[in-house]
Amino acid sequence: MRIPKPAPSLDNTFAQLAPARMEALIQHVHPLPGGKYLHWDELRRRPLPEGLTHAEWWAAVTLARASLFQRLPLLDKQGVPFVFATPSSVAIDLHHIDRDAAGHIRSTAGAPFQADTQRYLITSLIEEAITSSQLEGASTTRKAAAAMLRSGRRPRDPSEKMIFNNYCAMEHLRSLRDAQLTPEQVLELHQMLTQDTLDDPEDAGRYRRDDTVHVVDVRDNKALHVPPAHGELPMRMQRLCDFANAGEASLPFVHPVLRAVLLHFMIGYDHPFADGNGRTARALFYWSMAKSGYWLMEYTSISHILRKAPAQYMRAYLHTETDKNDTTYFLLHQLQTIRQAIAALHAYVARKSREQKETERLLASSPNLRGRFNHRQTTLLNHALRNAGEAYRVDAHQRTHEVVYQTARRALLELETQGLLEKTRKGNAFVYYAPADLRERLADLAKTQS
Repeated sequence: MRIPKPAPSLDNTFAQLAPARMEALIQHVHPLPGGKYLHWDELRRRPLPEGLTHAEWWAAVTLARASLFQRLPLLDKQGVPFVFATPSSVAIDLHHIDRDAAGHIRSTAGAPFQADTQRYLITSLIEEAITSSQLEGASTTRKAAAAMLRSGRRPRDPSEKMIFNNYCAMEHLRSLRDAQLTPEQVLELHQMLTQDTLDDPEDAGRYRRDDTVHVVDVRDNKALHVPPAHGELPMRMQRLCDFANAGEASLPFVHPVLRAVLLHFMIGYDHPFADGNGRTARALFYWSMAKSGYWLMEYTSISHILRKAPAQYMRAYLHTETDKNDTTYFLLHQLQTIRQAIAALHAYVARKSREQKETERLLASSPNLRGRFNHRQTTLLNHALRNAGEAYRVDAHQRTHEVVYQTARRALLELETQGLLEKTRKGNAFVYYAPADLRERLADLAKTQS
């Protein structure tokens, strides 16, 4: 990835500006040229307003933004504060997130998202655990990783261990939503995320011991970011925790969603650990959102969105670092990521609702079959209809629906008795498979029972 070009000096631009051109410049004093929060590296490629050079246009934009900036209690490696702005594009994103992530999500039928919240939460935790780990090099397939987490089996390799750790850490954070964040808790979180996955096992749960850790372009190993010196990390982490715990009375006021995103940003900027910085940053984002009451974020996966366009993620960091510590670039990128993750959840719920109704219609095709299956069995059959040959275990069914072992075992045995699952022994446990002709078997069962 190419490091963005720095902007021209404003002093030089104004020194060379003829008085007659000042009026043309003033007419374009606006923080969002073309409706977008552009970096100089982007603006310099855009068609010019009449009568201005690109340097003069940038000077007009910079003047408009200067009045919006607020200084943060977070510092770069030279000790200069980071700043942020809340132009209309930020305000619009925050409005949507406030409405959608702290309110209610409804199915296509209009019913509140409540009945299957545990199943949706487990699915989301699995998705975030997998994609967050894949962003940092985990190479196992999503299907294999999901099967491991649902069944509860032990990880078989470093990639699966990374995903397993991430899942456990995300569950752990749910218990800390009402706690004050401390450096010790961040170290404990990092240890949970990286245990048995690092080249040096001693690096789990401790700050990096030297200054050799850089963010590099994977294509040519070119350094894109050099984090602060390792000796500063304890002090910087304490400052970050103080920021995370600050309430509404602190100045400047930072919207809770922006505070969560800035936690994410600073872990990436400081890179306090030898490895696992990205996973730690995203986990702390979820903690902060939950602490501020954005309950719906527990059911979303931002890593799933980030994985689709990792270059944009990195560019948001670089734009901040190459434009006077303006974190607005990163904030806007992450706000859009959050909105996409929420939209993906809405689409997921709608799809699941349609699939559930299709299965229910199939299961209700016979008067005698109607009501034969409970909602957990219906969910399993719905999944099995779309995944021929899928294996189901009692402990996985128990974990997914949070029921006791005997209830889960009875549900699978009943489905096997009716010919809708096929049982076989695998190791010391029985595994139930969905037959390829499950839909036909259901249809036949409905006919024979009618």
